[in-house]
Amino acid sequence: MSTPQITMYSTTWCGPCKRLKSDLEKSGIPFIQIDVENDDEAAALIERINNGNRTVPTLVFADGTSMTNPSINKVKEHLGIS
Repeated sequence: MSTPQITMYSTTWCGPCKRLKSDLEKSGIPFIQIDVENDDEAAALIERINNGNRTVPTLVFADGTSMTNPSINKVKEHLGIS
């Protein structure tokens, strides 16, 4: 799996974002990370996804589905990997 199938919306100060980023990297799951504090369009997108809340980490998958603050196991399950 070399082409990122995940976009992770986060902030630099978010503890759960740092943990999930580390877990994705350790698992060899490629992703693109976008800091919502530096991207107004990204911030608006995650607010739409999360019913008006700017909740991070929010993941958006290539198939258009999303998860908010998921565990690495939930991400792997969604991607069909173990």
